[in-house]
Formats: sequence, structure tokens, C-alpha cells
Amino acid sequence: MMSQSVGQDRHITLDAMRGFAVMGILAMNIIAFAMPEWAYVTPLAYGGESLADRIGWFLSAVFVDGKMRGLFSLLFGASLMLITERAEAKGASAARTHYARMVWLALFGLAHFYFIWFGDILFLYAMLGCVAFLFRHWEPARLIKWAIIIFLIGWLFWGLQFVGLQILQFFATRPDADASLVAQYREILNSPAFATNVEADLALHRGGYAEIVASKLRDWSDPLFAILQGGHETLALMMVGMALLKNGFLTGQLEPDEYRRWVRRLLLPGLVLSALVAGWVAMMGFDLVTSLAAFLTWSAIPRMMLTIAYAALLLLLIRRMAGGALLGRVAAAGRVAFTNYLGTSIVMTTIFYGYGFGLYGDFGRAALWLFVIAAWAVMLLWSKPWLDRFHYGPFEWLWRSLARAEVQRLRR
Repeated sequence: MMSQSVGQDRHITLDAMRGFAVMGILAMNIIAFAMPEWAYVTPLAYGGESLADRIGWFLSAVFVDGKMRGLFSLLFGASLMLITERAEAKGASAARTHYARMVWLALFGLAHFYFIWFGDILFLYAMLGCVAFLFRHWEPARLIKWAIIIFLIGWLFWGLQFVGLQILQFFATRPDADASLVAQYREILNSPAFATNVEADLALHRGGYAEIVASKLRDWSDPLFAILQGGHETLALMMVGMALLKNGFLTGQLEPDEYRRWVRRLLLPGLVLSALVAGWVAMMGFDLVTSLAAFLTWSAIPRMMLTIAYAALLLLLIRRMAGGALLGRVAAAGRVAFTNYLGTSIVMTTIFYGYGFGLYGDFGRAALWLFVIAAWAVMLLWSKPWLDRFHYGPFEWLWRSLARAEVQRLRR
């Protein structure tokens, strides 16, 4: 068993997994930092001109997309449990402690969305964290059962819509298609939902800061739409994370063979299904309907499978790396994951947006890995020396101080 703690009531397994996740999530977010928004969904929109770019898209779709965010969701659920349990152990109100944190996290998320980067997940986590709190006393089996139900309800909601749209696409694109079906299909493709607006996106993000903020203020409801779009999956994973903390899975308390069994059950099947979905999108020519259907619906089940498989695989890796200098740096990056996440947004938007170095749209998918690797190096280099001198990362300290309505001691 491995349940090592670091500092006050900290589990190295959770910190290290969070470190791997905050680094891994940049491998997908870099596309949204550096290219027009639709490039994240399909290389046909942007960044798919070369073979290297399309291979990069395929590998990211199969191995990375959504899986690191899934790990974050698992860990968020686990952290919810730990923080509320500690509050209750100290005689404090678990509800007050939790909801104060969620209110400030939501405000951080809105500030992040409107003033830094449109790809925020903090507001989504804050809203769903308010819901997940209600289930904290449930047994692991009940949490997992209802997580599956919630996930399937959302998956069916989006799936039925895309099944209908893809059936329409099939019949409307046949040589002998009925004119009314063709007209209906074209009307959908010409709707704002399928407008890639690549040139306008490039002009906006190569421009000034005020224009970018004004654009996001016009799209003020996007953080709410994100809850509708991905709330079912995120909440389900939070609940699974709560269950996996309760049964010892996420703290490394199971035997290695148990983690290996989960890897065998889920890793290869999940990768095969992900590859089939990505291959199908490629065979369809990366068209917008197929790409969006795969992104929102058909990749969701293999994404869930791989999230759990990656968690088990990482726990085996963390066990093997225990006591090593590299694991210590990864765990430190996880302890300041909030700062690393927001800091990455600040740095990357400064590099790519017009008010900074103005490199937006200038790099292909393969070349963007240079920025990802450089950011990983920075995270590993700064996080541990900082924590050797301070209790929290800068943004962790600010969040904690605001949530507790009291300035927290920062220096050790």
C-alpha cells in the first residue's frame, strides 16, 4: 500500500496526479491558445494543412483530448471530500467552508474567462462542485451508480441530437437527395452554431486587448453554456473521484495488481474506441458535423474509460517513482496546480495574442509542442523551490485567504 502524506494532511498520490494532469492538459489547450477556436474540434477549420499536423491531431484526439480534464475532475471530487472532512474535524461548518471556496472559484473563473482566456473550466467546476457537495455522504457504490446515470442522461441528450443531424447529413448529401432535405441541411450548416469565422477569429486575437475582452463580454453566456455542454460528464467524474477517494483508489491504498486489472480492463479498449472515432472523423474528411458529433458525444465513453485507466496507470507510475526527485517536482507542480493553470493562461495568451508577441495562428500543431515542453519545464523548475519557501502557490494563497476572509500566512 502507498498512502504517503506530504506536509499537513497531503497525499503525494493526489498531488502528483494533479501535477501530471496540469501539465497534460496544456497539450490540448495549446491549440485553443494558439489557433482559432474551431481548430480544437477539427483540423479542417485550421491547422491541418500538413501530414504532421493531421498526425498531431489524431494522436491528441486519441491519447489526450478530455482525458487530462477528466483527471482534474476526479481530483476535484477527491479534494472536495478531503477539505470538507478536515473542516468538520476542526469543528467548522463543512457547507460554509465548501461554498465559500466555490463562490470565489466561480469569480476566479469568470475573471479568467472574460479577461484572460475563453477556455476557462473554473466556473464550470465551481458550479458543479456546489452540486457534488450534496452527495458527499453517499457510499462509493451509490456515488458510482448515480455518476453513470447522470453521465448517460447527458450523453443521450447530445447523442440523440447528433444522430438526427447525422441522419439528415447522410440523406441530404446523397446524389438523389430531396431538395427540401438539402435546403434544411444547408440552413443548419449556415447557422451561427457551425460558423467557424476563422478570418474574424484571427483578426480579433491578433488585435488589441480591449477588443478581445469586448468580444467575450458580448459572449457573456458562454460559461453557462459550458455547463449544459459538459456538465453531465464533469459532475459524473467528480462523483467518481469522491468514490475513489473513499475506497482508497486515489490515495494508492489498493494493491498494485488491482490497479493493473483496471489498466487491462480499460486502457486498450479505450484507446481502440478513441482511435476508431478519430479514424471515422478523418475518413469523413473532418467535416464540421462529424467532428462536432465526435467531440461532444461519440468520444465521451472512451474518454471516461481512459480517464480511469490513466488514473490507475499514474498511480502505478507514482508508486514506482516514489522518493525520486522527479516525482517530488511533479507533486510540487500539482500542489500549485491552480497557479500553474492560471499562470499558463496568462503566459500563453501573452505569447500568442496581439497585445503580446502576436504569434496567434503562426505555428502548426507539431511546432506547438515546443511551447508545451517549455511550459512543462517551467512548472517543474519553479514549483518546488517556491514551496520550499512558501506554504502555498500565489493563486492558492489568494483563493484560500478570500475563502476564509482572512489573510493566510504565506512564508514558511
